Amino acid sequence: MELRVLQYFLTIAREQSISGAAEFLHISQPTLSRQMKDMEDELGKQLFIRSNRKITLTQEGRILRKRAEEILDLVKKTEDEITLQDNVTEGDLYIGAGETHAVSILIHAVQQLQKQQFQLRLHISSGDTKDVLDDLDKGLIDFGLVFGIFDKSKYDYIELPCKDTYGILMRKDSELAEKDVIVPEDLWDKPLICSRNSKNNEDNIFQWLQKDPTQLNIIATFNLLYNGSVMVENGIGYSFALDNIIHTSDESSICFKPLEPPLRVGMTLIWKKYQIFSKASEKFLKQLQTGIANMEKDT
Repeated sequence: MELRVLQYFLTIAREQSISGAAEFLHISQPTLSRQMKDMEDELGKQLFIRSNRKITLTQEGRILRKRAEEILDLVKKTEDEITLQDNVTEGDLYIGAGETHAVSILIHAVQQLQKQQFQLRLHISSGDTKDVLDDLDKGLIDFGLVFGIFDKSKYDYIELPCKDTYGILMRKDSELAEKDVIVPEDLWDKPLICSRNSKNNEDNIFQWLQKDPTQLNIIATFNLLYNGSVMVENGIGYSFALDNIIHTSDESSICFKPLEPPLRVGMTLIWKKYQIFSKASEKFLKQLQTGIANMEKDT
């Protein structure tokens, strides 16, 4: 399967039309149709549902679109790294990260390189730990910023010198909103909203709750906290959250309450073991290590 044909396939998926894709690609419609028929024959699967109005993807077509996008993104990233390998004055850096203020430490390292006239272009993709590890394993990002437990046999890492504090997001008119802090017993009979990563029994949230997940009323999960906060705002439950991520002003209908005993989580920057770094990644990592060493000296 050629990369060129994958690009053709993605163009048809985007345009939802053979004629529209052919016009965009500046090739003839019969040629494009033949390429797609050959691809379907090669895979032994129908990829398109053709109608008079538009073309849609079958289930197999949707799977191919996702993988084709990942493949072409990785090819583009690889080409850029090779092209710029001899040009040590610029480069691209790809980081996957959860929602945390610790991202500012990474951004500071990028800013320091930019002040040194290194034209570093930063690309951050947001997601939970599962998203970050998936992208890291596929080579779509250079580094991942994760919380808590990860497989240290697969990744090298740097622990960042900061911790985020867990608490509970709730509506201001909820039963627990008058409390200054939330203790485990407060939540045992409440509808809970958790990160999808919290399904792991070893998760520190469940250790703090002193309960197995099966003993709790977990009614919803999320991968990005904003969606969890919308659930809270609509009154379906109480959500575990890190502080300073969701804006809870006087005008907001939700509030944040810290946990007692306090629960804090460290953040770690990880990358694949034996990874060959681009010049941009190499310079970033050295700058980050320098910045962390200076922070530790000052404390």
